[in-house]
Amino acid sequence: MIPGPIEFEPEVLRAMGANTTSHVAPNFIETFGHSIELMRKVWMAPTGQPFIVAGSGTLAMDMAACNLIEKGDNALVISSGYFGKRFQKILDCYGANTTILEVAPGEVVNLEFIEKNLKEKSYKLLTFTHVDTSTGVKVDAKAIAALAKKYNVLSILDGVCSVVGEEIRQEEWGIDIALTGSQKAVGVPPGLALLVASQKAMDVWKNRKTPVQNYYGDWANWISIMTAYEERRPSYFGTPAVNLVAALEVSLRLIDEDGILNRVQRHEKLADAFRKAMSALKLELLPNTTKNAANTLTAVYYPEGIDGAAFRKKVSEYGVIIAGGLLPELKTKYFRVGHMGAIAPQDLITTISAIEYGLKTVGYGFEDGVALKTFQACL
Repeated sequence: MIPGPIEFEPEVLRAMGANTTSHVAPNFIETFGHSIELMRKVWMAPTGQPFIVAGSGTLAMDMAACNLIEKGDNALVISSGYFGKRFQKILDCYGANTTILEVAPGEVVNLEFIEKNLKEKSYKLLTFTHVDTSTGVKVDAKAIAALAKKYNVLSILDGVCSVVGEEIRQEEWGIDIALTGSQKAVGVPPGLALLVASQKAMDVWKNRKTPVQNYYGDWANWISIMTAYEERRPSYFGTPAVNLVAALEVSLRLIDEDGILNRVQRHEKLADAFRKAMSALKLELLPNTTKNAANTLTAVYYPEGIDGAAFRKKVSEYGVIIAGGLLPELKTKYFRVGHMGAIAPQDLITTISAIEYGLKTVGYGFEDGVALKTFQACL
């Protein structure tokens, strides 16, 4: 129950375990082309350009930065945790003049403060972490994208922990890049960097004055591959992760059959019930308001005086693995539970039982079963 890699649908795992075909075999060409088409539907970006590349979510961040930034460009990073700072480091690698807006853990950067920065300085792009995996904090993607559009700034949504689990209407909201990794709410084992670029972002890339300073990530090496597969033609730049792409097609098809907004609503319902279960135990959440709390994971402070490592060990004895803290300054103060993708109510019932067991065995007092009763009542 960590926030990625998650549990996967049996049908997805069967696709992963099938015999590996050639990357130019007719069945794989169809699979890859269909995956590109499905990404447009799931991302809600009918005219966007999808990219499916072997790599991690960090590679997707790297590709967005290296293709859009030229040395000396101004970039604004809106950070709500560990991964906002990572985007700053990536942008700096390509010579950007980066400004980072940060807040205390659990908070979000005020929209008025973002606009103040956009008024005072001309930026080429801004990045924001929709859901930061380190904190469980969610920002208002629609409002931030609207500000970027108002000031003619490219917007990059880091959706590694939000795509499919949170509402994202990429084209309607004017988001220029929405990126993720396969192992989170998209529901595919680790190994694929996934992003969709707007036509505006593609035009900015095409009109660069200097070469892209990244060979593997350069869209010039990938755009013809994406086009060929979508047109059901073989092509080659780097060998694709054949079984992962097969698994991706299955997962995207299942999401599309559910309906992306129905899938988001299911994440929201389970997340709300889980948060209320934690509150019933008198545990404090890291996000400072429920409005800022993600659908895809929950970050929870340990009770005062409780040894977090001992608690997590007891939870694991119950057959459930949860994650410790990731923010360096609070690493020993909180734990994280992922609830995205194929997670069902019974998975969270087992998790809550394990958390109650762990808390009881390390000496934290509460009414037996209160979290379970609260969760079930919410459902």
